[in-house]
Amino acid sequence: MGELRHIRGKGRAVGMALLLAFAFDLWGEPPASWHPVIWFGTLIRWLERFAPRGRLSQLLYGAAMPVIAAPLVCAPALLIQRLAVQARATCNNAFCGDLFYALLEGGALKPFFALRMLAEAGRAVRLPLERHNLPAARQALQSLVSRDRSQLSVELAAAAAIESLAENLSDSVVAPLLYYALFGLPGAALYRLCNTFDSMIGYRGRYEYLGKAAARLDDLLNWLPSRLSALLIIGCAPLFGGDRRRAWRIWRRDARKTASPNAGQPMAAMAGAIGIQLEKVGHYQLGDAERSPTPGDIRKAELMVWRVGLLALLLAMVVRIIGSYRDD
Repeated sequence: MGELRHIRGKGRAVGMALLLAFAFDLWGEPPASWHPVIWFGTLIRWLERFAPRGRLSQLLYGAAMPVIAAPLVCAPALLIQRLAVQARATCNNAFCGDLFYALLEGGALKPFFALRMLAEAGRAVRLPLERHNLPAARQALQSLVSRDRSQLSVELAAAAAIESLAENLSDSVVAPLLYYALFGLPGAALYRLCNTFDSMIGYRGRYEYLGKAAARLDDLLNWLPSRLSALLIIGCAPLFGGDRRRAWRIWRRDARKTASPNAGQPMAAMAGAIGIQLEKVGHYQLGDAERSPTPGDIRKAELMVWRVGLLALLLAMVVRIIGSYRDD
């Protein structure tokens, strides 16, 4: 009987940790000076200073950079996770022990996903479009896309916001929660490190060879989360005014039209769910040309972020709780 109470208590502590992580997310992002992802960026820039010249040398060094950085990121995450377990085990009061565990683990998890910030980035584009202020909407898109925004029409600006909300739902919410569910805090930290590598050096031009390994690693790590995100968007479509059957059809048809093997997965599902065409001129068209995107469709995408994000949080909680039972 005591053993059963112990197992249930551990499951309760894990659930509390994720709920507190969500509460911290609603509170907002940590200050930049305390944000682990900012530290990851500083570490990457420091490693970049030692990059050699020459294509082959840069290719090899670029592959070594995540290997060098990984222990520096995973070790603190593992330490916090063990401290959380130890704090719970040594506390005389069961509730206080669960609370200490949840505060340590939930607080450490929060910086690795960004649900509220993503939804607010979409809102920052939607509100100027509703006021017919296209220049302000283009400016607000800076936090979501890296493409040239100066010539975007209202429809293309709305499409860019919706595309980015769908794609970043996978990168910024589903993926870190999935890797946390499977591998704990070190898993979430390592995913965020690799994603930061890709965002900083994983593109063509100056970083063609230095960032090639980082880009491929990010593609690999996002293969499952992007497809899971698409399925969650399809499953939750009626909750944000979407059509589940159409979302499935467009996802199956258009998900591979983007250059990225992963970005098109949630984007195509989103285009089908709300019945619009998402277009990046000269690159891809996702969905049927039933109508052009509107600010109201951005609002639907914001609802999608919240509802799919909350479902992902719930699924992560279930997986972690089941894992905690197995550990015992």
